[in-house]
Amino acid sequence: MPIRVLVADDHAIVRDGLRAILEAQGDITVAGEAADGRQAVRRAQELRPDVVLMDIAMPELNGIEATRQIRESSPSTQVVILSMHCTGEHIYQAFQAGARGYLLKEAAGKEVAAAVRVVHAGRRYLSQAIAETVLTEFTREQAERTKSPLESLSPREREIVQLVVEGKSSAEIAEILLISPKTVETYRSRLMHKLGIEDIPTLVKFAIQHGLTPLK
Repeated sequence: MPIRVLVADDHAIVRDGLRAILEAQGDITVAGEAADGRQAVRRAQELRPDVVLMDIAMPELNGIEATRQIRESSPSTQVVILSMHCTGEHIYQAFQAGARGYLLKEAAGKEVAAAVRVVHAGRRYLSQAIAETVLTEFTREQAERTKSPLESLSPREREIVQLVVEGKSSAEIAEILLISPKTVETYRSRLMHKLGIEDIPTLVKFAIQHGLTPLK
């Protein structure tokens, strides 16, 4: 039985390219596609794919938070993050969210099929473009790291951070998350207090630095 994959990327040309590469393998089939993070979560729940290829820089809901939600609702589905970034912060957040693989976009054409097979087999995959020494150092540093400011935020607060910095109003956020505008305002006030942030420009900078929202 072929490995069923959901391709999640906000660029149609990238989705088409990944589909062509994967379906040429013979043992992999693309079960569906998603163009934003929320759609990826919904499609994963509907299709129950074996593996999701998840762009880290997704609108509406970034790839890290989408991965977290997919792993919670569909624990048998494995996730491989596609990213242009190889910083320790991005890698740590991806694996903490439940991803089993981390693939640099620049190497995706060569490695994507291998990454899918490895995570489907229950192992972890890290892009070969990231040296083994980096992984070793990263693992050591994370064991010694101090608590990240992100850990003070709930998943819902992280969702609201992204939507706020994307310029959405409280009413728009309320409609997306199916909560009241007043509740949105409460969440926003609370999360900014937790972070010690007093204005939106500073919140935008924080969100980009910590991978909560994409910088394209």
